Amino acid sequence: MSGHYSLADKIASRTARVAVIGLGYVGLPLAVAFARAGFPVIGVDVDERKVAALNRGESYIADVPAEDIRPFVESGQFRATTDYDVVQDADAVFICVPTPYDAQRAPDLSYVCAAAEALRPRLRPGQLVVLQSTTYPGTTEEVVQPILEAGGLRAGVDFYLAFSPERIDPGNKQWSAYNTPKVVGGLTPESTRLACDLLGQMGAPVHSVSSPRVAEMTKLLENIFRAVNIALVNELALLSERMGIDFWEVIEAARTKPFGFMPFYPGAGVGGHCIPVDPYYLSWKAREYDFYTKFIELAAEVNQEMPYHAVGLVAEALSQDGWPLKGARVLVLGVAFKPDVDDPRNSPAERVIELLLARGAQVRYHDPYISHFSVGGDVFYRPNCILESVPLTDEELAAADCVVIVTGHRVLDYARVVERARRVVDCCNATRGIVAPHIVRLGAPFPRSAR
Repeated sequence: MSGHYSLADKIASRTARVAVIGLGYVGLPLAVAFARAGFPVIGVDVDERKVAALNRGESYIADVPAEDIRPFVESGQFRATTDYDVVQDADAVFICVPTPYDAQRAPDLSYVCAAAEALRPRLRPGQLVVLQSTTYPGTTEEVVQPILEAGGLRAGVDFYLAFSPERIDPGNKQWSAYNTPKVVGGLTPESTRLACDLLGQMGAPVHSVSSPRVAEMTKLLENIFRAVNIALVNELALLSERMGIDFWEVIEAARTKPFGFMPFYPGAGVGGHCIPVDPYYLSWKAREYDFYTKFIELAAEVNQEMPYHAVGLVAEALSQDGWPLKGARVLVLGVAFKPDVDDPRNSPAERVIELLLARGAQVRYHDPYISHFSVGGDVFYRPNCILESVPLTDEELAAADCVVIVTGHRVLDYARVVERARRVVDCCNATRGIVAPHIVRLGAPFPRSAR
């Protein structure tokens, strides 16, 4: 293919121009990592506010501080735009757009298709295109490749095509885009080699596989592994409640085993972009092969039931105090999908709040990282609501009939919460070590004595 050696040389000399389509939780860290490695980088996003913020040297993602962006913006090494025409000048293009599911939990590849269709008329010979969005095996070859080839260029002949799954873990200070190993599967050996060479310039190890499908399945395995194990501990937590066993104590004991065990923790559900979504991508694709992923779907079913169980604990706790759930004032603590991040995507708090509202509760929430939170507009709660985080004052805690801890941010003072609140339902063991008769813990015996 023409342009192979020049692209390889540009990668080796770090003069290859890199374009990143989609500047969210995956694309922005990747763009900054390439800039830090010395490559000229252009970011493309449809959100004008994000683009304007980045070009001012500002960040909207906690894992990418403004001070990491500003020097590259000021030097001209990184800039952002809404204009897709800039990808014509790029040597490598990374597609990092969302891959959600629809209301029926079927894959929604509209963002991937839109990015590929926008790229198609601007694609030129010798370019490398790498899809990073999490998706089902076959997407690169069955969806992206035909869209790009409709412009007349052939993948593997006129341009290079590969899949390399994102491995971003929001809030993780140890592993980032700079040091997390990469997996790469190209359409051709040349595509694989070039993508490996480029991603390897960031400094992390790169593992090549034989095809995009293998790389796509690798990402699904990683997240389905977590989803299944979370479902296991969720189910055992429910059993432990009935058996009068503190399952959190069980986990702490089991994790003392130095081999053959990895701790996972129960909660009000699973959240984030990957764990609640990826199992459905694979289950949907598997049906094309007359295969039903019963084990995976059972795990998803268990995890989906946890918000209902959390609301049931709230209702039972209120009942112990002589209050019905209808009309009760409920304060939810933590709406991010995991502790200490500003990411609310698919947070279990969304379903918990919707179910509480649907049963007539008056719901407020506090989250130090998320100022506004959208719920409703679905079959669980019809009205669309945008809630605003309230200050966590003594008055707010005292006014609530029940405080529900869904996500346990470490910056919150849970001893104070327990002291001021009438009743606490702890879904994530945030109050561990605090002994009080008015705490109800998911996965632990229900206290029968009211405060």
